[in-house]
Amino acid sequence: MGLDLYVGSLTRYYSGDWEMTAQKVARELGLPLEIVRQHDHKDAIRDPCVIRPAVETWREQLSIGLAGQLGAPLDWEERDAAPYFTDKPTWSCYSDLVLWAAYSEHEGLVRPVQSVEKFGDDPAYQRSTSKDFNSRYSHLFEVEWWLPCDFGCIFQTEKIGGGPVLIGSSMALSSQLEELNARTWREDPKTWEATLQRGSESGAPLEDGAHFAFAVFHSLARKSTEYRLPMLLDY
Repeated sequence: MGLDLYVGSLTRYYSGDWEMTAQKVARELGLPLEIVRQHDHKDAIRDPCVIRPAVETWREQLSIGLAGQLGAPLDWEERDAAPYFTDKPTWSCYSDLVLWAAYSEHEGLVRPVQSVEKFGDDPAYQRSTSKDFNSRYSHLFEVEWWLPCDFGCIFQTEKIGGGPVLIGSSMALSSQLEELNARTWREDPKTWEATLQRGSESGAPLEDGAHFAFAVFHSLARKSTEYRLPMLLDY
């Protein structure tokens, strides 16, 4: 099961009017590729004329429910003309990133040198995500959807069509990733761009994978904010 990051309207996402990175490469090379998503349903509604009103109603209900925690009602782009962006951080590099962040705020623990397959069992990650710990990186850990709106909380709700999801802010995520960089690598945006272009090899050390995933997440979180589009983990 692969991991992709999607930035675009929820209408486009649910209608299936977008390509994963692997799909785009396969199409350009003329290669067949079958995509199977964990949460995809064959009988799901794909008509954007039906999906868009459902998204707008869902957004309005969220705004009402979170009124006490928001400075303004939730709002983002849902028009047909809105662009979309994708990239593929891989599960391994995503795991590296969350552990790199967790160990940066638990310096008494020894960070693994190599990737950890089950990062949820890692002691630093468990400490950072425990209810009694105020993590600097709350919008990175466990969050699967990010909205391009300015709020500090993270919250769990039901997705459009059902299923729980933990939601954060792509604006807050950008800031927290920049804080992570300031506390660890201390690199400038030109280096992030070079890392994004270089990628990370399979089996690379944890720091290398974390470095690449940081570049992917930061780049797409900035696009989410700039174009006023939600950002989602897709798998």
